[in-house]
Amino acid sequence: MPAMTPAELETFLHREFPQVAGDFRIEAADTAETVVRMAVADRHLRPGGTVSGPSLFALADVAIYLAILARIGPVALAVTTNAAIDFMRKPAAGAGLVARARILKLGRVLAVGDVLIYSDGVAEPVARASLTYSIPPAGA
Repeated sequence: MPAMTPAELETFLHREFPQVAGDFRIEAADTAETVVRMAVADRHLRPGGTVSGPSLFALADVAIYLAILARIGPVALAVTTNAAIDFMRKPAAGAGLVARARILKLGRVLAVGDVLIYSDGVAEPVARASLTYSIPPAGA
């Protein structure tokens, strides 16, 4: 049973991170996978009409953060401690992005996960990210 539902995650994101909350929509969140969608706007593009690396990284980072919260509950101070991203192909022009995040290990102080990012409607991923998060002690 997830600690937070997609609706609870959305509410949390809007309350704690209003500066980015409107960019992301949580489609699913359970103990196996969290799916987050990002509508691509002009501000996400770089010269050449492709989605910028920082935008892809933001989607991956938010997706794994929400996947962790779906498992442990609303811990605002969980933070990224390590991240690596592979850009595998150019995202489809004019398409939104979908991140599929899964937790590989969830410990008391660290969580490790992977995220695959897809252009909407395309079977092959455009990026893969591996992230580690630090989880603060209870009551911090």
